[in-house]
Amino acid sequence: MQQKVLSLVMASAAVAAGLTGATAAQASAAPSARVFVTTIDRSELMHERASVPFGTTASGLTTITLDPSRTYQSMDGFGASITDSSASVLYRLSPAKRAEAMRALFDPERGVGVSFLRQPIGASDFTAQPEHYTYDDMPPGQTDFPLTRFSIAHDQAQILPLLREARRLNPQLKVMATPWSPPAWMKTGDSLASGELKDDPKVYAAYALYLTRFVLAYTAAGVPVDYITVQNEPQNRDAGGGPVMGLSTTQAGKVIEILGPLLRLVSPRTKILGYDHNWQTHPNDIANTPPGQDPEANYPYKLLQNPAAGWVAGTAYHCYYGDPSAQTALHDAYPGKGIWFTECSGSHGANDTPAQYFTDTLKWHARTITVGVTRNWAKSAVTWNLALDPAGGPHLGGCGTCTGLITVSDDGTFTTDAEYYTIGHLSKFVKPGAVRIASTSFGTTGWNGEVTDVAFRNPDGSTVLVAHNENDAPRTFTVAVGGHSFDYTLPGGSLATFTWPKSKVLEDGRRLLPIAGATATSSPASPDAALAVDEDATTRWSSGTAQEPGQYLQVDLGSARTFRRVAIDSGASTGDYARGWRLSGSDDGAHWTTLAQGTGTGQLTNVDIRPTRARYLRVTSTASTGNWWSVADIRLYA
Repeated sequence: MQQKVLSLVMASAAVAAGLTGATAAQASAAPSARVFVTTIDRSELMHERASVPFGTTASGLTTITLDPSRTYQSMDGFGASITDSSASVLYRLSPAKRAEAMRALFDPERGVGVSFLRQPIGASDFTAQPEHYTYDDMPPGQTDFPLTRFSIAHDQAQILPLLREARRLNPQLKVMATPWSPPAWMKTGDSLASGELKDDPKVYAAYALYLTRFVLAYTAAGVPVDYITVQNEPQNRDAGGGPVMGLSTTQAGKVIEILGPLLRLVSPRTKILGYDHNWQTHPNDIANTPPGQDPEANYPYKLLQNPAAGWVAGTAYHCYYGDPSAQTALHDAYPGKGIWFTECSGSHGANDTPAQYFTDTLKWHARTITVGVTRNWAKSAVTWNLALDPAGGPHLGGCGTCTGLITVSDDGTFTTDAEYYTIGHLSKFVKPGAVRIASTSFGTTGWNGEVTDVAFRNPDGSTVLVAHNENDAPRTFTVAVGGHSFDYTLPGGSLATFTWPKSKVLEDGRRLLPIAGATATSSPASPDAALAVDEDATTRWSSGTAQEPGQYLQVDLGSARTFRRVAIDSGASTGDYARGWRLSGSDDGAHWTTLAQGTGTGQLTNVDIRPTRARYLRVTSTASTGNWWSVADIRLYA
């Protein structure tokens, strides 16, 4: 009997050991990445393809290298605006169909989980009403400084119920509020469609109180306001009949100096953002500046130099002129202030077919908004209307060719538009509180036909990589993190999200070192040598001639650094990798020690060495081939 019991115990122990071994093996295995793809012909719409496993086989392809040790901005969310027009068309749907549309938009599981809404304070050009409105309109010539007539009753019918439902579907939703115009009695000319804010201390106080009353009223209605600006597009004085107001940085500062203390007292969660306009001042805005006024082409800089800037959390940008690099320039000048991207509508030509503007919008927004604004420090990516009708309305002035995330048709159905996917590839996977992490990217917002990308680490430790193939032809590339990687091919023009869970296997302990301030020289001599140390894989140094022994790229780090890996990345210049190489280090730039040497096999060469301290590095070509030698990035890891 004892022998039987002993046998059972031993058998159970063996099974347990097997299970433990399997669990350990499973825990030590590299994860697989889930893949979701949207194509320009709509054959795949955020379609989940087969997962792809990480492996350890080296690749010779252009490589997107992720490094979670280098972090950038935290993310607030991604979305659009429930304008008066959007609310109106959503209410044309039956209750059941409207509920379906709201789930598709806001539910993180069954939809794309829109997580940020920018709400007009009063009317914008997208209103279904016969006239524009504010929350304290008065007959011409009359005023209401005590705001006794203030009311958000207009929004109670459709806008606020939709906002409350959106917050129920996605409790992490953030709300930003922006006025297109204050009440006309606060303005010169007594019109919502033109004029400036009156230069009167009573008006500054009344406007600040008006905005505060809005925040309190929305909060009481179940929609707390996280961010607010004092004017949409303050340099835009001609919106084609829509509400506008010119507002100088001086006047904006006077309003903010009153608004800031009010909000801190009654709604401390509500932060003030400045500017809320284009990356670059549009020539028309300069031309429409009243005679004698400064057009303030450097508006966001002047506002952040204003004494009121202490109340400003950061700057909001739109897409209609300039490019996203303006965001990085402002961040570099004011690193303590945040960047938000808050408006960009899809649009189309008068004769474009729906299929054509789906394709064109998907490609432009994917590279410029989905990737471009987030790679340039934006904490949000927000388009314009959440929903419109097939004619791009209703609207009263302003844009006549805009598109929304969804289109609500006359037959009581809705369809998803390109912006649903350019936002959805972010909002469904990148959770509020996620942090952007380092990733090499080879495409540009100006289109260069390569693969462009952006990567994030979610609060739960999972990783999200969003990639867009700018080219019309398929592109194959490698995704690498730690010592693991996978290869993938994206159809031309497509947008994809890759996501994988937190994994110790992919954390190899290496830390990407900053090399800002490093300089470089080369032989053959070229001023482009600096492009190899600019931490931008879209730029490159090239030998400009066929490879031959003795060509070199030399880097001065500015001071001695300790490192254990040097990445020599030839980026998207396919075939332009060094066929043979030698890596040397030096303390003085005159006496060199060989650290490693080898044969190049592909676009990315990772040189692992013992921990080494040096100020100067030199990579020398040791072989010949007809290809040029290009280096997009030199990266160091500790």
